[in-house]
Amino acid sequence: MNVKQRTIKAPVSVSGTGLHTGQRVTMTFNPAPENHGYKFRRVDIAGSPIIDADVDNVSDTSRGTSISQNGATVNTVEHVLAALVGLEVDNVLIDMDGPETPIMDGSSIQFVDVILETGLVEQDADREYYHIPYNIHYSEPDRKVEMVAMPLDDYRFTCMVDYNSQVLGSQHASISTIGEFKKEIASCRTFCFLHELEMLLKHDLIKGGDLNNAIVVVDKDVDQEELNHLAKLFNRKDINVAPQGILNNIELRHQNEPARHKLLDMIGDLALVGVPLKGHIMAARPGHAANVAFAKKIKALIKKEKSRKQVKAYDLNAKPLFDTVDIMNMLPHRQPFLMIDKILELNKNHVVGAKNVTINEEFFKGHFPGAPIFPGVLQIEGMVQTGGILVLNTVPDPQNYLTLFLKIENARFKSKVVPGDTIIYVCDLTAPIRRGIATMKGVGMVGDRVVVEAELMAQIVKVKETEA
Repeated sequence: MNVKQRTIKAPVSVSGTGLHTGQRVTMTFNPAPENHGYKFRRVDIAGSPIIDADVDNVSDTSRGTSISQNGATVNTVEHVLAALVGLEVDNVLIDMDGPETPIMDGSSIQFVDVILETGLVEQDADREYYHIPYNIHYSEPDRKVEMVAMPLDDYRFTCMVDYNSQVLGSQHASISTIGEFKKEIASCRTFCFLHELEMLLKHDLIKGGDLNNAIVVVDKDVDQEELNHLAKLFNRKDINVAPQGILNNIELRHQNEPARHKLLDMIGDLALVGVPLKGHIMAARPGHAANVAFAKKIKALIKKEKSRKQVKAYDLNAKPLFDTVDIMNMLPHRQPFLMIDKILELNKNHVVGAKNVTINEEFFKGHFPGAPIFPGVLQIEGMVQTGGILVLNTVPDPQNYLTLFLKIENARFKSKVVPGDTIIYVCDLTAPIRRGIATMKGVGMVGDRVVVEAELMAQIVKVKETEA
């Protein structure tokens, strides 16, 4: 049975202070359409730039996970994202009037509560999971970090932490299914060691810190004078060390609350993969930097598999939409610079062309004649000409127009092309054509191999304009 995507029923807001910036911020969760995913919008910045919750946008992991895009940044996103994943919400637009999510009590529970308060609604589209296909490993030997994602038809987590501390010792936490998140993980608060707290205070790095939103582990001998100093800093009457080896500002919600919070962080950071996962995630000594690196590894695998799935088999023996003569009636190029032989598919947003590479090509006389390779620059030219057919197909009397390419970006050559190969060029518009300007993504394939790809920008101009 297919599971439907979900969003929230109505906007709902929560306000608080950013842990590191100390700035007061109001954060509003808004319903979002299908396949939208998680996005943040900085409404306090001109133009209200949007930042996709994507691992490719991670800009810092030193004191939480920060993401940046379109000239804007959102800090400490992991607790918010964990709440959304834990409630299996797929699509939300999160408005913020400041740079950092509110720390609240240091956990995700208050985000969970406000989301459940407004309610969830099913959408029409199916939720598309990425099923971990085999064991995916990540490690940092110097930090003794080990992570593995294993195949499982659920979303399960196991986490171990070991800080070489007599107070914490080794701790384990786990959930057998993401449905346990609200009860077992959501309320588990962030923690730090006393020596870290003192360093952060010294460097003015936790301007929004309060002893209500973190567990402070006392990992060294501390005298009453130091405790009095901390009490004064946090505007408290007194502070002592509880029997569990933590400051007595709060009571532990679980004996292994630190390990459970690390699991919470991991769920939030892995949300940046961009799709819901099915698998068993096991981690030893995880942290934000390792979580993000692991997420990038998983996303790279998803991208690689998606590109393979998108490879379509074309019947080169079928009658083409345009043969070589038709193409020459649209394009001014002639031998040896006509780099496509036929057009196989064409609509207003998409075109597929084919180029048969033979040893009779003029350039093979001088381009590695002992080991002939189709030049990369001419592969791009074939892609450009294929895209030119797409653009010229939008105007009447295309023979009276030229397609001038303004920009070629992110060109990558992934595999060599040799005589006997047939390159299939696929070009898709990435935005509607406006004022004669077209932007498109082009891919060249030989069989199921992607050999070249690039992003193109072109302009349609009348022939007389180019002669003026």
